[in-house]
Amino acid sequence: MLRYLPTPMIVLACFAFSAFPFDAGAKSQPPNIVFIFADDLGYHDVGIYGNHEVRTPNIDALAREGVMFSRAYNMGSWSPAVCMPSRTMLNTGRYVWKAKEAYDEGYAEIQEEGNFWSQQLRQAGYETYFTGKWHVPGLDPNKLFDHVVHVRPGMPKQTEAGYDRPRKEKKDEWSPYDPEFGGFWEGGTHWSEVLAQDAEMFIEHAREKQNPFFMYLAFNAAHDPRQSPKAFVESYDPDELALPQNFLPEYPYNEAMGSGRKLRDERLAPFPRTEYAVRVHRQEYYAIISHMDEQIGRILDQLKSEGRYNNTIFVFTADHGLAVGQHGLMGKQNMYEHSLRVPLIIAGPGIPEGEKRTTPVYLQDAVPTTIDFAGGRVPDSYQFRSLVPLIRGKEIQLHPAIYGAYMDKQRAVIEWPYKLILYPEISKIRLYNLEEDPLETNDLAGHEDMKSTVRRLIYCLEELQKKTGDDLNLSSWS
Repeated sequence: MLRYLPTPMIVLACFAFSAFPFDAGAKSQPPNIVFIFADDLGYHDVGIYGNHEVRTPNIDALAREGVMFSRAYNMGSWSPAVCMPSRTMLNTGRYVWKAKEAYDEGYAEIQEEGNFWSQQLRQAGYETYFTGKWHVPGLDPNKLFDHVVHVRPGMPKQTEAGYDRPRKEKKDEWSPYDPEFGGFWEGGTHWSEVLAQDAEMFIEHAREKQNPFFMYLAFNAAHDPRQSPKAFVESYDPDELALPQNFLPEYPYNEAMGSGRKLRDERLAPFPRTEYAVRVHRQEYYAIISHMDEQIGRILDQLKSEGRYNNTIFVFTADHGLAVGQHGLMGKQNMYEHSLRVPLIIAGPGIPEGEKRTTPVYLQDAVPTTIDFAGGRVPDSYQFRSLVPLIRGKEIQLHPAIYGAYMDKQRAVIEWPYKLILYPEISKIRLYNLEEDPLETNDLAGHEDMKSTVRRLIYCLEELQKKTGDDLNLSSWS
């Protein structure tokens, strides 16, 4: 049953609708905001982003109604659970190491100032709602949202049978659609379907409300255990799925970069990786993505049936991507595009339809963007930037270079078209030209004519360290 928490009285003498960046004068009601958040979903794991194998008709339709960002990134992580820092950045508006400082300090300053994302939208007059994966340790969503239903953990429980599989020579004991393995099936109904039910209930609840609403809908999909109904799994034939062009049996620097054989995510498939195992994992991955897409369709249909769709801003993105066999990796604890880069789609009233932006951004830039849409004031403590100028079509660089980090094991900088990756533990540099080599298979770091590029990118990375609060010493690389 939907549980409603007390909503503090908000008195606004004059609601600041004029800050709404599009067509504000024609609206008596500011737009609702629906944030749909996937887990472990790379940019190339959505059909409209160029993957012709996975079926995501509802996400694709949303993209055709709005603006699709083709180069949206997660900044990185101080933890093997990359989703946790990503979500901490999202809810605090702070860069990765500043977000870690806030986490280490118990969010005291942000709590005092009321600067969490949902609090900012509440202050702008929005009724706020949350359901799904939270995974911001030390922060209780019940204290941040007006309505909270399910608060899911970092991942559904995995079983030992779900690791080191499948092997062609032996029977696979694990099944993605057998409820006996728990995980997404715990409670009797798949968690993605529960989230859709929660959203439908809230949309019904909002029917008679005067205030606009902000819905934070966080799927656990497509995180492992990658479970979905049998019909979805069997709709993908692993023998017909293409092996990733950047497939490797094992990544040569996986141990030094902190993504070795003992890391939980990497234990999902056998070592060395086999074509058979990767195809089966991709079958299950695509199936849970398509199942999630169907639930997103339910949410969109409910908004349409209630007459709220046309005055709703939609943001669809994910906390980070996933390798699923690319570069010999299974997880997200790496600096490659498949794991750093995510889909980001923004659609709604006044937003251009069917357009693409190639400017590099961070997924967390969605937060100040929604505050702009709501007519609020973005707190000075926020480090991420509003995407409104880009949505309007202005050709500006919000982030001239993109920063990436994984604990003290990896650093990266992207200054188009080059990406530099560092593995400090073994003093290893990798360099890719993303324009000519989007799958990152041709390492240019050892080329004589690339030395000046490497030096420039290391300097750029050191400058980004200052901005992000990164204290890892890179002086030996300069």
